[in-house]
Amino acid sequence: MSHDTDDSKVRYRRTQSVTRAEEITKKESNQRKSQPDKPCHRPRDSLFSWSSGFDNFTGLVNWGFLLLTMGGFRLVLENFIKYGIRVDPVQWFVVLTGRNEGQGHPSLLLVLYSLVPIVICLTVEKGLASEVIMESAGMVVHVVNIIVLVLIPMVVIHVKGQAFSLVGAMTVCFVYCILFLKMWSYVQVNLWCRSEHKHSKKRSSRRQSISIAQLQNDQVNGNGVASGAEKDKVAILVHYPNNLHLRDLFYFLLAPTLCYELNFPRTSRIRKRFLIKRILEVVIGVHIVMGLFQQWMIPSVRNSLVPFSNMDLTKMTERLLKLAIPNHLMWLCFFYLTFHSFLNLMGELLHFSDRNFYSDWWNANNIDTFWRTWNMPVHKWCVRHLYIPVVEMGYSKISASVFVFFISAFFHEYLVSVPLKTFKIWAFMGMMAQIPLSFVSKFMEKQYGARCGNIVVWASIILGQPLAIMMYYHDYVITNYNDVLV
Repeated sequence: MSHDTDDSKVRYRRTQSVTRAEEITKKESNQRKSQPDKPCHRPRDSLFSWSSGFDNFTGLVNWGFLLLTMGGFRLVLENFIKYGIRVDPVQWFVVLTGRNEGQGHPSLLLVLYSLVPIVICLTVEKGLASEVIMESAGMVVHVVNIIVLVLIPMVVIHVKGQAFSLVGAMTVCFVYCILFLKMWSYVQVNLWCRSEHKHSKKRSSRRQSISIAQLQNDQVNGNGVASGAEKDKVAILVHYPNNLHLRDLFYFLLAPTLCYELNFPRTSRIRKRFLIKRILEVVIGVHIVMGLFQQWMIPSVRNSLVPFSNMDLTKMTERLLKLAIPNHLMWLCFFYLTFHSFLNLMGELLHFSDRNFYSDWWNANNIDTFWRTWNMPVHKWCVRHLYIPVVEMGYSKISASVFVFFISAFFHEYLVSVPLKTFKIWAFMGMMAQIPLSFVSKFMEKQYGARCGNIVVWASIILGQPLAIMMYYHDYVITNYNDVLV
């Protein structure tokens, strides 16, 4: 009995130890305050110590922005003093309209020719749906049609390269890449629907039941008069193969998405004020991007030619850092112009209600998160039509991720090398280098915190792009204007 009493006393003392320590500390503090020397010190950590719990660095953030603004303004003044005003809107019009192209505007002709593989794709799908074309034969035609779609710009621009302007060739390659991704999605989604349609026929041969939407839309009373207000009708979903017509396909080709669905989420009206804002942003954004490119980018890129040719590492680094700021500003403007202004403009005009074109990529703590958030249409396409099918085939998730990066690297190289007619692998290698860089960023995030991982992401964006630009410009000049370096 006495033993139990002793145990209870020990437990009681232990449970009260923290409170007792606080009482002692508080008592000592009160005693110090009552001393005649008027003490002013107490246990505290320095604010820059992690243990201090201080996190309000707003003033330092403002200081950083001010310092960055002053440095950028100095570079702007240096550029104007050295090169003068190079901005020429007339040249923008000439470049963007393709007036310096060869006879016949070959870029426009190639864009119009893209209607041919689109019509072929729809015709084959209709044949497969009506079982006029065998499944195996139809898929062979689809594969050949999509591959030829990508090869056409490569062959034509290589053979007739002098007739194409740089902007025209880039536009053609971009349009054909988008068509490749959209037609892939269109064919694959219709294959899923066709497979399910055939299985549903086999499972049951009874008469198809009336859907709830049809009951609500077509419900009639005893006198044959429709009941319910028109505004309360529920939209009837489109089912395969009723989606196989030109109107549906062209809506998908114009919609701001790469993933096909039979029934896209739609808005009920066009917001005129929102639409006007996006139009103004597109017009103003194009002028800002063109002005930055003409005034700031072109001189910096041209000045990098000699250091790259001489392999002068010091001057190469200086040119890289000097080009990084205007290139990054232009990239940020291009991101906002494309993923917010233009895609929202198209979505509003087409009543397309899924506006998830980007996520908070600026907070990405590793490279994987950045690639999953900065370009949501491409990310959704890669996951839906590459990653998941490859995993379902039995491959590992790492193999599927490598395959996704390989396809992405191919198209990055395609969009650069074909218009420049300079077939190098810098863009391809840059994309494939994202795989080891992903492990580095994750290691930094794990070992040193999310902030360090985010710094690695920003550093790769700010420095990687201008490095690739300078390398491609050097190779382009060497290939086409070798006498410049003589």
